[in-house]
Amino acid sequence: MTSSHSTPAALATIALLHGDGIGPEVVDAARSVLDAAAARFDFTVHYTAGLIGGAAIDATGQPLPDDTRTCCLNADAVLLGAVGGPAWDNPSATVRPEQGLLALRQALGVFANIRPVLPFPSLAHASPLRHEIVAGVDLVVVRELTGGIYFGAKHHEVTGAVELASDLCVYTTPEIERVVRVGAELARARRRRLTSVDKANVLESSRLWRRVTSRVVAEEFPDVAVDHMLVDSCAMHLIQSPSRFDVIVTDNMFGDILTDEAAVISGSIGLLPSASLGLPGTSGRRRGLYEPIHGSAPDIVGTGRANPIGAILSAAMLLRHSLGLEDAARAIEDAVRHTIDEGTVTPELAAPATSGSTTAIVASRVAELLEASASMAGR
Repeated sequence: MTSSHSTPAALATIALLHGDGIGPEVVDAARSVLDAAAARFDFTVHYTAGLIGGAAIDATGQPLPDDTRTCCLNADAVLLGAVGGPAWDNPSATVRPEQGLLALRQALGVFANIRPVLPFPSLAHASPLRHEIVAGVDLVVVRELTGGIYFGAKHHEVTGAVELASDLCVYTTPEIERVVRVGAELARARRRRLTSVDKANVLESSRLWRRVTSRVVAEEFPDVAVDHMLVDSCAMHLIQSPSRFDVIVTDNMFGDILTDEAAVISGSIGLLPSASLGLPGTSGRRRGLYEPIHGSAPDIVGTGRANPIGAILSAAMLLRHSLGLEDAARAIEDAVRHTIDEGTVTPELAAPATSGSTTAIVASRVAELLEASASMAGR
Protein backbone atom coordinates (compact mmCIF):
# COMPACT_ATOMS: atom_id res chain seq x y z
CA MET A 1 0.00 0.00 0.00
CA THR A 2 2.92 2.33 0.72
CA SER A 3 6.33 2.02 -0.82
CA SER A 4 9.32 1.92 1.49
CA HIS A 5 11.08 4.01 -1.16
CA SER A 6 8.62 6.92 -1.01
CA THR A 7 10.11 10.29 -0.16
CA PRO A 8 8.90 11.43 3.26
CA ALA A 9 7.93 14.98 4.06
CA ALA A 10 10.40 16.70 6.37
CA LEU A 11 7.52 18.41 8.17
CA ALA A 12 4.23 16.72 8.91
CA THR A 13 1.13 17.98 10.70
CA ILE A 14 -0.68 15.48 12.90
CA ALA A 15 -4.02 16.28 14.50
CA LEU A 16 -4.34 14.79 17.99
CA LEU A 17 -7.86 13.98 19.15
CA HIS A 18 -7.60 12.75 22.73
CA GLY A 19 -11.29 12.02 23.08
CA ASP A 20 -12.74 10.46 26.23
CA GLY A 21 -11.79 8.06 29.01
CA ILE A 22 -8.29 6.67 28.58
CA GLY A 23 -8.01 8.39 25.20
CA PRO A 24 -5.81 11.23 26.51
CA GLU A 25 -3.49 8.77 28.26
CA VAL A 26 -2.85 6.55 25.25
CA VAL A 27 -2.62 9.44 22.77
CA ASP A 28 0.00 11.17 24.93
CA ALA A 29 1.90 7.88 25.16
CA ALA A 30 1.83 7.51 21.37
CA ARG A 31 2.95 11.11 20.94
CA SER A 32 6.01 10.48 23.12
CA VAL A 33 6.99 7.58 20.86
CA LEU A 34 6.35 9.66 17.72
CA ASP A 35 8.66 12.33 19.14
CA ALA A 36 11.35 9.70 19.75
CA ALA A 37 10.93 8.42 16.19
CA ALA A 38 11.18 11.96 14.82
CA ALA A 39 14.47 12.47 16.65
CA ARG A 40 15.73 9.07 15.54
CA PHE A 41 14.85 9.51 11.86
CA ASP A 42 15.27 13.28 11.53
CA PHE A 43 11.81 14.44 10.61
CA THR A 44 9.64 17.12 12.21
CA VAL A 45 6.09 16.81 13.47
CA HIS A 46 3.77 19.73 14.17
CA TYR A 47 0.82 18.81 16.36
CA THR A 48 -2.60 20.38 16.44
CA ALA A 49 -5.42 19.32 18.75
CA GLY A 50 -9.20 19.21 18.81
CA LEU A 51 -12.14 17.96 20.85
CA ILE A 52 -14.28 15.01 19.81
CA GLY A 53 -16.89 12.76 21.39
CA GLY A 54 -18.17 13.29 24.90
CA ALA A 55 -15.54 15.89 25.76
CA ALA A 56 -16.67 17.91 22.75
CA ILE A 57 -20.34 17.55 23.69
CA ASP A 58 -19.63 18.85 27.19
CA ALA A 59 -17.64 21.80 25.88
CA THR A 60 -19.59 22.75 22.76
CA GLY A 61 -22.77 20.70 22.58
CA GLN A 62 -21.53 18.95 19.43
CA PRO A 63 -19.61 15.64 19.10
CA LEU A 64 -17.49 17.04 16.25
CA PRO A 65 -17.11 20.84 16.48
CA ASP A 66 -16.35 22.78 13.32
CA ASP A 67 -12.88 23.75 14.51
CA THR A 68 -12.00 20.08 15.09
CA ARG A 69 -13.21 19.20 11.61
CA THR A 70 -11.08 21.98 10.14
CA CYS A 71 -8.07 20.97 12.22
CA CYS A 72 -8.30 17.40 10.89
CA LEU A 73 -8.86 18.41 7.27
CA ASN A 74 -5.74 20.59 7.41
CA ALA A 75 -3.57 17.82 8.88
CA ASP A 76 -1.59 15.12 7.08
CA ALA A 77 -3.04 12.53 9.44
CA VAL A 78 -5.19 12.22 12.55
CA LEU A 79 -4.40 10.24 15.71
CA LEU A 80 -7.44 9.52 17.86
CA GLY A 81 -7.78 8.03 21.35
CA ALA A 82 -11.34 6.84 22.07
CA VAL A 83 -14.84 8.26 22.37
CA GLY A 84 -17.77 7.58 24.66
CA GLY A 85 -18.41 6.72 28.28
CA PRO A 86 -21.14 6.37 30.91
CA ALA A 87 -21.84 10.10 31.03
CA TRP A 88 -23.10 10.00 27.44
CA ASP A 89 -24.23 6.37 27.30
CA ASN A 90 -27.85 6.90 26.32
CA PRO A 91 -28.56 5.38 22.89
CA SER A 92 -31.77 7.40 22.68
CA ALA A 93 -29.97 10.72 23.11
CA THR A 94 -30.14 13.12 20.18
CA VAL A 95 -26.42 13.88 20.42
CA ARG A 96 -23.98 11.04 21.12
CA PRO A 97 -20.16 10.77 21.12
CA GLU A 98 -20.13 8.12 18.38
CA GLN A 99 -21.76 10.58 15.99
CA GLY A 100 -18.56 12.59 16.10
CA LEU A 101 -16.51 9.61 14.97
CA LEU A 102 -18.89 8.75 12.12
CA ALA A 103 -18.95 12.39 11.00
CA LEU A 104 -15.15 12.59 11.08
CA ARG A 105 -14.81 9.48 8.91
CA GLN A 106 -17.15 11.03 6.37
CA ALA A 107 -15.38 14.40 6.48
CA LEU A 108 -11.97 12.80 5.89
CA GLY A 109 -13.27 10.47 3.20
CA VAL A 110 -11.72 7.45 4.91
CA PHE A 111 -13.58 4.39 3.66
CA ALA A 112 -11.25 1.48 4.43
CA ASN A 113 -10.43 0.47 8.00
CA ILE A 114 -7.37 -1.75 8.28
CA ARG A 115 -6.91 -3.82 11.43
CA PRO A 116 -3.91 -6.16 11.59
CA VAL A 117 -3.96 -9.11 13.98
CA LEU A 118 -0.44 -10.35 14.68
CA PRO A 119 -0.13 -11.96 18.12
CA PHE A 120 3.10 -11.66 20.08
CA PRO A 121 4.52 -15.13 20.89
CA SER A 122 5.68 -13.93 24.31
CA LEU A 123 2.05 -13.13 25.19
CA ALA A 124 0.69 -16.57 24.38
CA HIS A 125 -0.31 -16.92 28.05
CA ALA A 126 -2.69 -13.97 27.72
CA SER A 127 -4.77 -15.37 24.86
CA PRO A 128 -7.93 -17.32 25.77
CA LEU A 129 -7.14 -19.62 22.85
CA ARG A 130 -4.76 -22.56 22.99
CA HIS A 131 -1.18 -21.87 21.94
CA GLU A 132 -1.39 -24.17 18.93
CA ILE A 133 -4.38 -22.21 17.61
CA VAL A 134 -2.73 -18.81 18.01
CA ALA A 135 0.65 -19.91 16.60
CA GLY A 136 1.21 -18.60 13.08
CA VAL A 137 -1.69 -16.14 13.06
CA ASP A 138 -0.97 -13.13 10.84
CA LEU A 139 -4.11 -11.64 9.35
CA VAL A 140 -5.56 -8.28 8.36
CA VAL A 141 -9.22 -7.29 8.33
CA VAL A 142 -10.27 -4.58 5.88
CA ARG A 143 -13.63 -3.12 6.89
CA GLU A 144 -15.70 -0.82 4.69
CA LEU A 145 -16.22 2.26 6.83
CA THR A 146 -18.56 4.84 5.33
CA GLY A 147 -21.45 2.83 3.91
CA GLY A 148 -23.83 0.05 4.85
CA ILE A 149 -26.32 -0.13 7.67
CA TYR A 150 -24.55 2.39 9.91
CA PHE A 151 -25.11 5.16 7.37
CA GLY A 152 -28.36 4.00 5.80
CA ALA A 153 -31.72 5.70 6.30
CA LYS A 154 -33.21 5.16 9.74
CA HIS A 155 -36.86 5.09 10.67
CA HIS A 156 -38.77 4.88 13.93
CA GLU A 157 -42.49 5.11 14.53
CA VAL A 158 -44.99 4.26 17.22
CA THR A 159 -48.48 3.01 16.46
CA GLY A 160 -50.47 2.44 19.60
CA ALA A 161 -48.56 -0.07 21.71
CA VAL A 162 -46.34 -1.13 18.81
CA GLU A 163 -42.99 0.44 17.98
CA LEU A 164 -41.31 -0.07 14.62
CA ALA A 165 -37.67 0.68 13.83
CA SER A 166 -35.58 0.06 10.74
CA ASP A 167 -32.06 0.70 9.48
CA LEU A 168 -31.42 0.49 5.74
CA CYS A 169 -28.28 -1.29 4.53
CA VAL A 170 -27.22 0.25 1.23
CA TYR A 171 -24.11 -0.35 -0.87
CA THR A 172 -23.25 0.85 -4.36
CA THR A 173 -20.86 -0.72 -6.84
CA PRO A 174 -18.18 2.01 -6.46
CA GLU A 175 -18.26 1.72 -2.65
CA ILE A 176 -17.60 -2.00 -2.83
CA GLU A 177 -15.02 -1.74 -5.61
CA ARG A 178 -12.77 0.71 -3.79
CA VAL A 179 -12.60 -1.21 -0.51
CA VAL A 180 -12.08 -4.53 -2.30
CA ARG A 181 -9.14 -2.95 -4.14
CA VAL A 182 -7.59 -1.98 -0.80
CA GLY A 183 -7.98 -5.54 0.46
CA ALA A 184 -6.62 -7.07 -2.73
CA GLU A 185 -3.63 -4.70 -2.75
CA LEU A 186 -2.79 -5.78 0.79
CA ALA A 187 -3.22 -9.45 -0.11
CA ARG A 188 -0.98 -9.04 -3.14
CA ALA A 189 1.79 -7.70 -0.87
CA ARG A 190 1.31 -10.56 1.61
CA ARG A 191 0.29 -14.17 0.89
CA ARG A 192 -2.08 -13.40 -2.00
CA ARG A 193 -5.21 -14.77 -0.32
CA LEU A 194 -8.33 -12.65 0.05
CA THR A 195 -11.43 -13.79 1.95
CA SER A 196 -14.57 -11.77 1.29
CA VAL A 197 -17.15 -12.04 4.07
CA ASP A 198 -20.87 -11.47 3.52
CA LYS A 199 -24.32 -12.89 4.19
CA ALA A 200 -25.20 -13.58 0.56
CA ASN A 201 -27.58 -16.42 1.43
CA VAL A 202 -29.95 -13.88 2.99
CA LEU A 203 -29.10 -10.27 2.08
CA GLU A 204 -29.42 -8.63 -1.33
CA SER A 205 -26.68 -6.14 -0.44
CA SER A 206 -24.38 -9.09 0.27
CA ARG A 207 -25.16 -10.69 -3.07
CA LEU A 208 -24.07 -7.45 -4.76
CA TRP A 209 -20.98 -7.41 -2.53
CA ARG A 210 -20.06 -10.94 -3.64
CA ARG A 211 -20.56 -10.26 -7.35
CA VAL A 212 -18.54 -7.07 -7.31
CA THR A 213 -15.73 -8.63 -5.28
CA SER A 214 -15.43 -11.57 -7.66
CA ARG A 215 -15.30 -9.27 -10.69
CA VAL A 216 -12.77 -6.79 -9.27
CA VAL A 217 -10.36 -9.51 -8.17
CA ALA A 218 -10.69 -11.46 -11.44
CA GLU A 219 -10.17 -8.38 -13.62
CA GLU A 220 -7.60 -6.42 -11.60
CA PHE A 221 -5.88 -8.92 -9.29
CA PRO A 222 -5.65 -12.25 -11.14
CA ASP A 223 -2.65 -13.19 -8.98
CA VAL A 224 -4.78 -13.03 -5.81
CA ALA A 225 -6.91 -16.01 -4.81
CA VAL A 226 -10.34 -15.01 -3.50
CA ASP A 227 -12.84 -17.07 -1.56
CA HIS A 228 -16.22 -16.10 -0.15
CA MET A 229 -17.36 -16.93 3.36
CA LEU A 230 -20.61 -16.26 5.21
CA VAL A 231 -20.14 -14.06 8.26
CA ASP A 232 -21.33 -16.67 10.76
CA SER A 233 -18.90 -19.22 9.33
CA CYS A 234 -16.08 -16.64 9.45
CA ALA A 235 -16.85 -15.89 13.10
CA MET A 236 -16.46 -19.59 13.88
CA HIS A 237 -13.23 -20.05 11.92
CA LEU A 238 -11.63 -16.95 13.48
CA ILE A 239 -11.68 -18.85 16.77
CA GLN A 240 -11.18 -22.41 15.51
CA SER A 241 -8.47 -21.81 12.90
CA PRO A 242 -7.47 -18.13 12.60
CA SER A 243 -4.17 -18.96 10.89
CA ARG A 244 -6.10 -19.93 7.75
CA PHE A 245 -6.77 -16.24 6.99
CA ASP A 246 -4.52 -13.76 5.20
CA VAL A 247 -6.66 -10.70 4.34
CA ILE A 248 -10.37 -10.45 5.11
CA VAL A 249 -12.52 -7.80 3.43
CA THR A 250 -16.07 -7.16 4.57
CA ASP A 251 -18.77 -4.58 5.07
CA ASN A 252 -19.16 -2.04 7.84
CA MET A 253 -21.23 -3.92 10.42
CA PHE A 254 -19.67 -7.34 9.87
CA GLY A 255 -16.21 -5.80 10.07
CA ASP A 256 -17.06 -4.01 13.31
CA ILE A 257 -18.09 -7.29 14.95
CA LEU A 258 -15.41 -9.57 13.50
CA THR A 259 -12.51 -7.29 14.36
CA ASP A 260 -13.50 -7.12 18.02
CA GLU A 261 -13.71 -10.92 18.00
CA ALA A 262 -10.31 -11.19 16.34
CA ALA A 263 -8.83 -8.89 18.98
CA VAL A 264 -9.08 -11.58 21.65
CA ILE A 265 -6.70 -13.79 19.66
CA SER A 266 -3.84 -11.56 20.73
CA GLY A 267 -4.86 -11.60 24.39
CA SER A 268 -5.92 -7.98 24.79
CA ILE A 269 -7.97 -5.52 22.79
CA GLY A 270 -5.45 -2.93 23.98
CA LEU A 271 -2.81 -4.32 21.63
CA LEU A 272 -4.51 -3.76 18.30
CA PRO A 273 -4.05 -0.67 16.11
CA SER A 274 -6.11 0.47 13.17
CA ALA A 275 -5.82 2.73 10.16
CA SER A 276 -8.76 4.25 8.34
CA LEU A 277 -7.68 5.31 4.86
CA GLY A 278 -9.06 7.31 1.97
CA LEU A 279 -8.05 7.38 -1.67
CA PRO A 280 -4.34 7.97 -2.40
CA GLY A 281 -3.29 11.51 -3.22
CA THR A 282 -0.91 12.64 -5.93
CA SER A 283 2.04 11.55 -3.76
CA GLY A 284 0.62 8.04 -3.49
CA ARG A 285 0.03 8.46 0.23
CA ARG A 286 -3.41 8.31 1.82
CA ARG A 287 -5.12 10.65 4.24
CA GLY A 288 -5.68 8.60 7.37
CA LEU A 289 -7.40 8.43 10.74
CA TYR A 290 -5.45 6.25 13.17
CA GLU A 291 -6.74 4.85 16.45
CA PRO A 292 -6.45 1.84 18.75
CA ILE A 293 -9.51 -0.35 18.45
CA HIS A 294 -10.28 -0.33 22.19
CA GLY A 295 -12.92 1.80 23.83
CA SER A 296 -12.64 4.57 26.40
CA ALA A 297 -12.39 2.18 29.41
CA PRO A 298 -13.67 4.69 31.97
CA ASP A 299 -13.15 2.23 34.84
CA ILE A 300 -9.35 2.51 34.59
CA VAL A 301 -8.96 6.21 33.82
CA GLY A 302 -6.07 7.70 35.79
CA THR A 303 -4.91 4.37 37.23
CA GLY A 304 -1.94 3.91 34.91
CA ARG A 305 -3.39 0.62 33.70
CA ALA A 306 -4.34 1.75 30.18
CA ASN A 307 -2.47 -0.25 27.56
CA PRO A 308 -0.75 2.20 25.16
CA ILE A 309 0.44 -0.41 22.65
CA GLY A 310 -2.58 -0.16 20.34
CA ALA A 311 -2.17 3.62 20.14
CA ILE A 312 1.61 3.35 19.64
CA LEU A 313 1.20 0.81 16.84
CA SER A 314 -1.49 3.05 15.32
CA ALA A 315 1.14 5.82 15.26
CA ALA A 316 3.45 3.43 13.41
CA MET A 317 0.71 2.81 10.83
CA LEU A 318 0.32 6.58 10.52
CA LEU A 319 3.99 6.97 9.65
CA ARG A 320 3.75 4.18 7.09
CA HIS A 321 0.50 4.92 5.28
CA SER A 322 0.11 8.71 5.50
CA LEU A 323 3.70 9.98 5.74
CA GLY A 324 5.65 7.35 3.80
CA LEU A 325 8.10 6.81 6.68
CA GLU A 326 8.47 3.05 6.43
CA ASP A 327 11.77 2.80 8.31
CA ALA A 328 10.41 4.76 11.27
CA ALA A 329 7.24 2.68 11.32
CA ARG A 330 9.21 -0.56 11.41
CA ALA A 331 11.49 0.77 14.10
CA ILE A 332 8.49 1.52 16.34
CA GLU A 333 7.07 -1.94 15.70
CA ASP A 334 10.42 -3.53 16.54
CA ALA A 335 10.70 -1.48 19.73
CA VAL A 336 7.18 -2.53 20.74
CA ARG A 337 8.01 -6.18 20.15
CA HIS A 338 11.19 -5.97 22.24
CA THR A 339 9.33 -4.10 25.00
CA ILE A 340 6.71 -6.83 25.19
CA ASP A 341 9.24 -9.65 24.91
CA GLU A 342 11.18 -8.33 27.89
CA GLY A 343 7.99 -8.23 29.94
CA THR A 344 7.34 -4.49 30.12
CA VAL A 345 3.57 -4.62 29.73
CA THR A 346 0.47 -3.27 31.45
CA PRO A 347 -1.22 -5.39 34.16
CA GLU A 348 -3.73 -7.26 31.97
CA LEU A 349 -0.82 -8.77 30.03
CA ALA A 350 1.59 -9.37 32.90
CA ALA A 351 2.87 -12.88 33.46
CA PRO A 352 1.46 -14.77 36.45
CA ALA A 353 2.74 -13.49 39.82
CA THR A 354 3.86 -10.16 38.31
CA SER A 355 2.08 -6.83 38.62
CA GLY A 356 2.85 -5.23 35.27
CA SER A 357 3.96 -1.70 34.40
CA THR A 358 2.15 1.60 34.03
CA THR A 359 1.06 3.24 30.78
CA ALA A 360 3.87 5.79 31.04
CA ILE A 361 6.55 3.19 31.76
CA VAL A 362 5.56 1.06 28.77
CA ALA A 363 5.62 4.08 26.43
CA SER A 364 8.90 5.30 27.90
CA ARG A 365 10.49 1.90 27.34
CA VAL A 366 9.40 1.83 23.69
CA ALA A 367 10.94 5.29 23.22
CA GLU A 368 14.14 4.21 24.98
CA LEU A 369 14.50 1.20 22.69
CA LEU A 370 14.03 3.46 19.66
CA GLU A 371 16.90 5.60 20.88
CA ALA A 372 19.00 2.54 21.70
CA SER A 373 18.48 1.18 18.18
CA ALA A 374 19.83 4.48 16.84
CA SER A 375 22.95 4.11 18.98
CA MET A 376 23.47 0.54 17.81
CA ALA A 377 22.97 1.55 14.17
CA GLY A 378 25.65 4.23 14.55
CA ARG A 379 28.34 1.82 15.71
